Amino acid sequence: MAKIAFITGVTGQDGSFLAEFLLEKGYEVHGMVRRSSTDFHERIAHLEDTPGFHLHYGDLSDSLSLVKIIGQIRPDEIYNLAAQSHVQISFDVPEYTADVVATGVLRVLEAVRTCGLANSCRIYQASTSELFGKVEEIPQRETTPFHPYSPYAVAKQYGFWIVKEYREAYGMFCCSGILFNHESERRGETFVTRKITLAAARISQGKQEKLVLGNLSSLRDWGYAKDYVECMWLMLQNQVPEDFVIATGQQHSVREFCQKAFRYAGIELEFAGQGLEEKGIDIKTGNVRVEVSPQFYRPTDVVNLLGDPSKAREKLGWNPQKTPFQDLVRIMMEHDIQKVKGESRPLNIRGKRTGATT
Repeated sequence: MAKIAFITGVTGQDGSFLAEFLLEKGYEVHGMVRRSSTDFHERIAHLEDTPGFHLHYGDLSDSLSLVKIIGQIRPDEIYNLAAQSHVQISFDVPEYTADVVATGVLRVLEAVRTCGLANSCRIYQASTSELFGKVEEIPQRETTPFHPYSPYAVAKQYGFWIVKEYREAYGMFCCSGILFNHESERRGETFVTRKITLAAARISQGKQEKLVLGNLSSLRDWGYAKDYVECMWLMLQNQVPEDFVIATGQQHSVREFCQKAFRYAGIELEFAGQGLEEKGIDIKTGNVRVEVSPQFYRPTDVVNLLGDPSKAREKLGWNPQKTPFQDLVRIMMEHDIQKVKGESRPLNIRGKRTGATT
């Protein structure tokens, strides 16, 4: 019989790639979605008529809905990907972030126990490199001390430790993947990489004047989300439950991401100035295309993330370099250049439609 997988956050970037991956593996896939007045199913719309793919309404803030779904489908594997995952927004809604990102993990674990599946169901918890925050070691690995630097990261630290506690206290097969930044053409448009690729596409087509960002010197370990979901699956096929860093082992600045994205769109950028005065200038025209604003700086900012994927490579056989950085930028730019071609109205400096009321 086909294995049954349950994915929370199935409408997100990772959830949609993971659903595709598991369906190709022959799984019966169940996804949880939150009821909303707006349909945010565009990432999984192509899957909704696929045999073996099912959606259920539920919420990580509602333990009864989790017990009902898990008790009904009795999954072999659970991938808890749902979260309020935007770091900057976690400063604006810290209580909601804690309820979903921290306590939500506990609700999933307890739902599995309540349904009598503690000995049969394997659980993957989506953790984050933001746990390392104010980094105490470079590169960061499974043994690096945590120093979370945002409400989101603090909530994720609870999730990490409660998974470890249930593994040791109840013998459950549950583990955390400490994912470093992973991007794709399906990344939300408020995340910095997608802001950059969309702006580069719009500016190259005369639909936007410039892009405003925060700290251009922030360093990140950026990988392709489609590659990372394979490692999530490999973690649950492992003989024993262990936590793994999932990263590429390579590091790039926000400034470098900008340069590569704009270059792909036919614009060569030169950066001049420092800090808030730094600007990205189109070498050919002299026009300022990138500016810095304190509005996009976080109250506490993580600036130097670099993961060591050695353990995942050696124990799981996972290839962290399957999609190189330049290919990731190319994939995102190819998608967004086509997307922007279908947009009618131009955008203003903030990336909003001119004439729009919001």
